[in-house]
Amino acid sequence: MTNTRLAEAPAPFETMLTRGTGESLIDQIVRSVAARIDDKVLRSGARMPSIRQFAATHGVSAFTVVASYDKLVAKGYVESRRGAGFFVRERSPLNLGERSAAVPQASEAIEHKPLDVVWLIRNMFRQAPHQQVPGSGLLPSDWLDGPLVSNALRDVGRQGGSALLNYGAPQGFLPLRQQLQLKLAELEIEAAPEQLVTTVGITQALDLVAREFTRPGDTILVDDPAWFLMFGSFAALGAKVVGVPRLADGPDIAQLAAMAALHKPKLYVINSVLHNPTSTSLSAAKAFQVLRLAEEHGFTIVEDDIYCDLHPGSAVQPATRLAALDQLRRVIYLGGFSKSMSANLRVGFIATSHEWAQRLCDRKMLATLTTSDIGERVVYKILSEGLYRKHVDRVRTRLDSVRAKTVRQMEKAGLRVDVAPPAGMFVWVDAGCDTNVLTERAMADGLLLAPGSLFSPSQLPSTKMRLNVATVQEPTLWSFLERQLR
Repeated sequence: MTNTRLAEAPAPFETMLTRGTGESLIDQIVRSVAARIDDKVLRSGARMPSIRQFAATHGVSAFTVVASYDKLVAKGYVESRRGAGFFVRERSPLNLGERSAAVPQASEAIEHKPLDVVWLIRNMFRQAPHQQVPGSGLLPSDWLDGPLVSNALRDVGRQGGSALLNYGAPQGFLPLRQQLQLKLAELEIEAAPEQLVTTVGITQALDLVAREFTRPGDTILVDDPAWFLMFGSFAALGAKVVGVPRLADGPDIAQLAAMAALHKPKLYVINSVLHNPTSTSLSAAKAFQVLRLAEEHGFTIVEDDIYCDLHPGSAVQPATRLAALDQLRRVIYLGGFSKSMSANLRVGFIATSHEWAQRLCDRKMLATLTTSDIGERVVYKILSEGLYRKHVDRVRTRLDSVRAKTVRQMEKAGLRVDVAPPAGMFVWVDAGCDTNVLTERAMADGLLLAPGSLFSPSQLPSTKMRLNVATVQEPTLWSFLERQLR
């Protein structure tokens, strides 16, 4: 049984001070407290220790603490409230300066609260070993095939000439789009090259679709839970982001119907196969019901299939894609290779009707002119030579070899797994406690978790969190959980 009590953790305000280093005690305090606020170990509104308490705890003078707090106030990290003391300040875009991107304001559907995802995104790019990022959305680099990518890059480089010096085609490298036509045909999705538009990953694909098909005030439905980055992206465009409860076999159909009738959405974004963060997949029955509701209420479905190649295929496990049933009439299909080939290449694509493909291509030109022709040539080289299929087979086999054992280890550590996924890299676990708190304590131990609140447009505290079976194979996480959940 999961114990909901968290173990005691070191005080978040405690600072290690070193004398004789050349850095003043005041600067050490300011640097340490500012770093804790930037990393969200100290949350907005938290009360700072009193001057006397901080001085006594750290063996410094009250003058040193006053000067440190004054500097933190000047830098926008702390605010002084007359008669009440010092408090961690709400970080606005003006406060953040160059340290991090401003967090977009959520729409009315999420009560105008700032979306608290920037800390996770920033720490995803800190180049930490994969053992320190058990909540990561990527496979470790040593699970991927570096030589496969580097060899293809060298081959593309040997082509020389103007091909590597000019803009690419606005719609994308034609041979790659022709190769993608074959790939989609294997999924029973018919799409001519003219129906495909390449993008800078799924992120740009979602942004282009949202910009083309919505206007400020329009509603976009998303799964709840779902990929957190799109919440902020859509809200920044002025859209209302409304979550539809996600069940093990797809969305709660009754809730989807009610929300569609109430909000009249323009788009519904869904992972049909290997949903992020649960790794569950849409059932055929639910797929037909989703399409029926889209027809009835007039919304367009955006099917994000970024984890497509981590699924073993419908011949092995059920996998229903809305685009295969609908044939791109009311479904816009998104794919890419950042999760299974290389995140650095940033090659994604949109498959849709001829008319919408042209509109999205025009939108893409207004945003970036074209995408990187070099990256698209590299992906084409890998796909066309048949090497990619063998690579993803190896990745799936490796995931299969650790998944069941890892789920058992999660349960032994006190985590509850309601649905053990048969494929993919993610497991959606219940820690039995507020995972925002758990994540803050993990950050103090150098571990990056992905708390459940990030995956919901409501951003409410949650006992759930996402773990990646490929990045939890070292004992670091397990010893942390044993201390916290015992």
